[in-house]
Amino acid sequence: GMPMRLVAYNIRYATGTGPAFHLPVPGAGYLRSNRQVLDRITSFLRGLDADIIGLIEVDTGSIRTGMVNQARFIADELGHYSTYQCKYGEDSINQLVPIVRKQGNAFLAAPRVHGERFHYFDTGIKRLIIELELDEFVVFLVHLSLKFRHRHYQLRHLHELIRRQSKPVIVAGDFNTFWGDHEIYLFMQAAGLRNANVEGKPSYPSRWPRKELDFILYGEGIEPMAFDVPSVQLSDHLPLVFDFEVTAGARPRVGAAASADA
Repeated sequence: GMPMRLVAYNIRYATGTGPAFHLPVPGAGYLRSNRQVLDRITSFLRGLDADIIGLIEVDTGSIRTGMVNQARFIADELGHYSTYQCKYGEDSINQLVPIVRKQGNAFLAAPRVHGERFHYFDTGIKRLIIELELDEFVVFLVHLSLKFRHRHYQLRHLHELIRRQSKPVIVAGDFNTFWGDHEIYLFMQAAGLRNANVEGKPSYPSRWPRKELDFILYGEGIEPMAFDVPSVQLSDHLPLVFDFEVTAGARPRVGAAASADA
Protein backbone atom coordinates (compact mmCIF):
# COMPACT_ATOMS: atom_id res chain seq x y z
CA GLY A 1 0.00 0.00 0.00
CA MET A 2 0.88 3.69 -0.22
CA PRO A 3 2.47 5.36 2.80
CA MET A 4 -0.16 7.48 4.58
CA ARG A 5 0.04 10.12 7.29
CA LEU A 6 -2.63 10.70 9.92
CA VAL A 7 -2.55 13.60 12.37
CA ALA A 8 -4.79 13.74 15.46
CA TYR A 9 -4.84 17.10 17.24
CA ASN A 10 -7.00 18.59 19.98
CA ILE A 11 -6.64 22.29 19.08
CA ARG A 12 -8.83 23.65 21.92
CA TYR A 13 -10.75 25.93 19.54
CA ALA A 14 -7.49 27.78 18.70
CA THR A 15 -7.76 29.67 21.96
CA GLY A 16 -4.06 29.20 22.69
CA THR A 17 -2.38 28.40 25.99
CA GLY A 18 -0.49 30.14 28.75
CA PRO A 19 -1.41 32.13 31.86
CA ALA A 20 -3.59 34.63 29.96
CA PHE A 21 -5.98 31.79 29.16
CA HIS A 22 -7.31 31.96 32.73
CA LEU A 23 -7.73 35.75 32.93
CA PRO A 24 -9.87 37.47 34.05
CA VAL A 25 -11.51 34.26 35.33
CA PRO A 26 -10.53 30.59 35.05
CA GLY A 27 -11.31 29.27 31.57
CA ALA A 28 -12.04 32.75 30.19
CA GLY A 29 -9.79 31.87 27.25
CA TYR A 30 -12.46 29.51 25.97
CA LEU A 31 -14.48 32.59 25.01
CA ARG A 32 -11.74 34.19 22.91
CA SER A 33 -10.47 32.54 19.82
CA ASN A 34 -7.18 33.85 18.61
CA ARG A 35 -6.75 34.32 14.88
CA GLN A 36 -2.94 34.22 15.21
CA VAL A 37 -3.17 30.88 16.96
CA LEU A 38 -5.41 29.57 14.17
CA ASP A 39 -2.90 30.79 11.56
CA ARG A 40 -0.01 29.13 13.41
CA ILE A 41 -1.91 25.86 13.77
CA THR A 42 -2.72 26.00 10.06
CA SER A 43 0.89 26.55 8.98
CA PHE A 44 2.08 23.83 11.37
CA LEU A 45 -0.42 21.42 9.79
CA ARG A 46 0.56 22.50 6.28
CA GLY A 47 4.16 21.55 7.08
CA LEU A 48 3.10 18.03 8.06
CA ASP A 49 1.43 17.39 4.69
CA ALA A 50 -0.92 14.79 6.16
CA ASP A 51 -3.39 12.71 4.17
CA ILE A 52 -5.95 12.85 6.98
CA ILE A 53 -6.22 15.27 9.87
CA GLY A 54 -8.57 14.58 12.77
CA LEU A 55 -9.25 17.77 14.71
CA ILE A 56 -10.79 17.68 18.18
CA GLU A 57 -12.35 20.77 19.81
CA VAL A 58 -12.76 22.77 16.63
CA ASP A 59 -15.15 25.71 16.47
CA THR A 60 -17.33 25.64 13.36
CA GLY A 61 -18.48 29.24 13.53
CA SER A 62 -19.65 30.67 16.85
CA ILE A 63 -19.55 34.17 18.25
CA ARG A 64 -16.23 33.25 19.79
CA THR A 65 -14.48 33.02 16.40
CA GLY A 66 -16.44 35.87 14.83
CA MET A 67 -18.39 33.16 12.96
CA VAL A 68 -15.23 31.72 11.43
CA ASN A 69 -15.60 28.00 10.77
CA GLN A 70 -12.16 26.80 11.86
CA ALA A 71 -12.50 23.44 10.11
CA ARG A 72 -13.33 25.10 6.81
CA PHE A 73 -10.66 27.81 7.31
CA ILE A 74 -7.91 25.24 7.84
CA ALA A 75 -9.22 23.05 5.02
CA ASP A 76 -9.29 25.97 2.57
CA GLU A 77 -5.79 27.08 3.55
CA LEU A 78 -4.42 23.55 3.14
CA GLY A 79 -6.38 22.89 -0.04
CA HIS A 80 -8.03 19.96 1.77
CA TYR A 81 -11.62 18.96 1.58
CA SER A 82 -13.32 19.33 4.90
CA THR A 83 -15.81 17.06 6.52
CA TYR A 84 -16.99 18.04 9.95
CA GLN A 85 -19.83 17.40 12.32
CA CYS A 86 -21.07 19.03 15.46
CA LYS A 87 -20.20 16.99 18.51
CA TYR A 88 -23.55 17.51 20.25
CA GLY A 89 -26.74 15.89 18.97
CA GLU A 90 -29.14 18.05 16.97
CA ASP A 91 -31.88 17.67 19.55
CA SER A 92 -29.57 18.29 22.49
CA ILE A 93 -30.33 21.14 24.88
CA ASN A 94 -26.80 22.31 24.12
CA GLN A 95 -28.04 23.40 20.69
CA LEU A 96 -29.50 26.46 22.38
CA VAL A 97 -26.12 27.75 23.55
CA PRO A 98 -24.45 29.46 20.62
CA ILE A 99 -20.85 28.73 21.53
CA VAL A 100 -21.47 25.12 22.45
CA ARG A 101 -23.56 24.49 19.37
CA LYS A 102 -20.59 25.16 17.14
CA GLN A 103 -18.09 22.95 18.89
CA GLY A 104 -17.09 19.74 17.28
CA ASN A 105 -14.66 17.31 15.83
CA ALA A 106 -13.59 17.46 12.20
CA PHE A 107 -11.90 15.32 9.61
CA LEU A 108 -9.87 17.00 6.89
CA ALA A 109 -8.90 14.69 4.03
CA ALA A 110 -6.46 15.56 1.27
CA PRO A 111 -7.95 15.52 -2.23
CA ARG A 112 -5.68 12.54 -2.98
CA VAL A 113 -7.57 10.48 -0.38
CA HIS A 114 -10.44 8.53 -1.91
CA GLY A 115 -13.78 7.35 -0.63
CA GLU A 116 -14.80 9.59 2.24
CA ARG A 117 -18.08 8.30 3.58
CA PHE A 118 -19.26 9.84 6.73
CA HIS A 119 -21.16 8.56 9.73
CA TYR A 120 -21.62 9.85 13.20
CA PHE A 121 -22.98 8.20 16.25
CA ASP A 122 -24.94 9.21 19.31
CA THR A 123 -23.69 7.90 22.63
CA GLY A 124 -25.03 9.72 25.62
CA ILE A 125 -25.54 13.45 25.18
CA LYS A 126 -22.44 13.93 23.06
CA ARG A 127 -22.04 12.48 19.61
CA LEU A 128 -18.35 12.08 20.02
CA ILE A 129 -17.47 9.40 17.52
CA ILE A 130 -17.26 10.16 13.83
CA GLU A 131 -16.25 7.66 11.19
CA LEU A 132 -14.45 8.30 7.92
CA GLU A 133 -14.61 5.36 5.56
CA LEU A 134 -11.95 5.28 2.87
CA ASP A 135 -11.48 2.75 0.10
CA GLU A 136 -8.90 0.70 2.00
CA PHE A 137 -9.49 1.45 5.67
CA VAL A 138 -11.67 3.23 8.22
CA VAL A 139 -10.78 5.92 10.77
CA PHE A 140 -12.84 6.64 13.89
CA LEU A 141 -12.25 10.04 15.47
CA VAL A 142 -13.25 10.14 19.12
CA HIS A 143 -13.45 12.60 21.97
CA LEU A 144 -14.44 10.63 25.02
CA SER A 145 -16.23 11.98 28.05
CA LEU A 146 -14.45 13.28 31.14
CA LYS A 147 -16.84 11.12 33.17
CA PHE A 148 -15.44 7.66 33.75
CA ARG A 149 -18.79 5.91 33.39
CA HIS A 150 -19.75 7.72 30.17
CA ARG A 151 -16.32 7.02 28.77
CA HIS A 152 -16.81 3.30 29.32
CA TYR A 153 -20.22 3.31 27.62
CA GLN A 154 -18.55 5.09 24.71
CA LEU A 155 -15.73 2.53 24.57
CA ARG A 156 -18.28 -0.27 24.53
CA HIS A 157 -20.15 1.43 21.69
CA LEU A 158 -16.90 1.98 19.81
CA HIS A 159 -16.04 -1.70 20.26
CA GLU A 160 -19.36 -2.63 18.62
CA LEU A 161 -18.69 -0.30 15.69
CA ILE A 162 -15.20 -1.74 15.18
CA ARG A 163 -16.44 -5.31 15.39
CA ARG A 164 -18.87 -4.71 12.52
CA GLN A 165 -16.15 -3.30 10.32
CA SER A 166 -14.47 -5.55 7.72
CA LYS A 167 -11.80 -3.03 6.65
CA PRO A 168 -8.65 -2.32 8.68
CA VAL A 169 -9.39 0.18 11.45
CA ILE A 170 -7.67 3.16 13.06
CA VAL A 171 -9.09 4.90 16.14
CA ALA A 172 -7.69 8.33 16.94
CA GLY A 173 -8.46 11.19 19.26
CA ASP A 174 -8.68 12.45 22.81
CA PHE A 175 -9.65 9.62 25.16
CA ASN A 176 -9.49 11.70 28.37
CA THR A 177 -7.88 8.69 30.05
CA PHE A 178 -6.12 10.03 33.08
CA TRP A 179 -4.45 6.64 33.66
CA GLY A 180 -3.07 6.41 30.13
CA ASP A 181 -3.45 3.18 28.26
CA HIS A 182 -4.08 1.05 31.39
CA GLU A 183 -7.62 2.33 31.26
CA ILE A 184 -8.19 1.24 27.66
CA TYR A 185 -6.15 -1.98 27.81
CA LEU A 186 -9.17 -4.32 27.85
CA PHE A 187 -10.91 -2.32 25.14
CA MET A 188 -7.80 -2.57 22.95
CA GLN A 189 -7.52 -6.34 23.56
CA ALA A 190 -11.19 -6.89 22.76
CA ALA A 191 -11.09 -4.74 19.62
CA GLY A 192 -7.75 -6.14 18.43
CA LEU A 193 -6.04 -2.74 18.47
CA ARG A 194 -2.46 -1.69 19.22
CA ASN A 195 -1.17 1.64 20.46
CA ALA A 196 0.92 3.46 17.83
CA ASN A 197 2.56 5.35 20.71
CA VAL A 198 4.85 2.48 21.67
CA GLU A 199 6.89 4.57 24.10
CA GLY A 200 3.81 6.04 25.79
CA LYS A 201 4.88 9.64 25.14
CA PRO A 202 2.56 12.03 26.99
CA SER A 203 0.52 14.60 25.03
CA TYR A 204 -0.89 16.73 27.84
CA PRO A 205 -0.38 19.44 28.98
CA SER A 206 1.69 20.65 26.04
CA ARG A 207 4.16 22.71 28.09
CA TRP A 208 5.13 19.97 30.53
CA PRO A 209 3.55 16.82 29.10
CA ARG A 210 2.73 14.29 31.83
CA LYS A 211 -0.40 12.46 30.69
CA GLU A 212 -1.19 10.26 27.71
CA LEU A 213 -4.71 11.49 26.91
CA ASP A 214 -4.52 11.31 23.12
CA PHE A 215 -4.18 8.07 21.22
CA ILE A 216 -3.84 6.58 17.78
CA LEU A 217 -4.76 2.89 17.88
CA TYR A 218 -4.58 0.61 14.86
CA GLY A 219 -5.78 -2.86 13.96
CA GLU A 220 -4.86 -5.76 11.71
CA GLY A 221 -3.92 -4.71 8.18
CA ILE A 222 -2.34 -1.41 9.24
CA GLU A 223 1.46 -1.47 9.18
CA PRO A 224 3.03 1.25 11.39
CA MET A 225 6.02 3.11 9.92
CA ALA A 226 6.62 6.05 12.27
CA PHE A 227 5.01 7.85 15.19
CA ASP A 228 5.74 11.26 16.67
CA VAL A 229 4.39 13.71 19.25
CA PRO A 230 5.82 17.04 18.04
CA SER A 231 6.46 19.53 20.80
CA VAL A 232 4.36 22.54 19.72
CA GLN A 233 2.62 24.84 22.18
CA LEU A 234 -0.32 25.92 20.02
CA SER A 235 -2.92 24.16 22.19
CA ASP A 236 -2.95 22.56 25.63
CA HIS A 237 -2.58 19.18 23.84
CA LEU A 238 0.28 18.04 21.62
CA PRO A 239 -0.54 16.62 18.19
CA LEU A 240 0.05 12.97 17.28
CA VAL A 241 1.52 12.07 13.88
CA PHE A 242 1.24 8.51 12.58
CA ASP A 243 2.80 7.22 9.35
CA PHE A 244 1.56 3.84 8.18
CA GLU A 245 0.59 1.76 5.23
CA VAL A 246 -2.33 -0.50 4.60
CA THR A 247 -1.02 -3.97 3.82
CA ALA A 248 -2.28 -5.36 0.52
CA GLY A 249 -5.09 -7.89 0.86
CA ALA A 250 -5.42 -7.23 4.59
CA ARG A 251 -7.30 -10.15 6.17
CA PRO A 252 -10.68 -9.29 7.68
CA ARG A 253 -10.30 -9.32 11.45
CA VAL A 254 -11.15 -12.44 13.42
CA GLY A 255 -14.46 -11.09 14.72
CA ALA A 256 -15.65 -10.25 11.21
CA ALA A 257 -14.55 -13.62 9.78
CA ALA A 258 -16.12 -15.62 12.60
CA SER A 259 -19.53 -14.04 12.18
CA ALA A 260 -19.39 -14.60 8.40
CA ASP A 261 -18.79 -18.35 8.90
CA ALA A 262 -21.52 -18.73 11.52
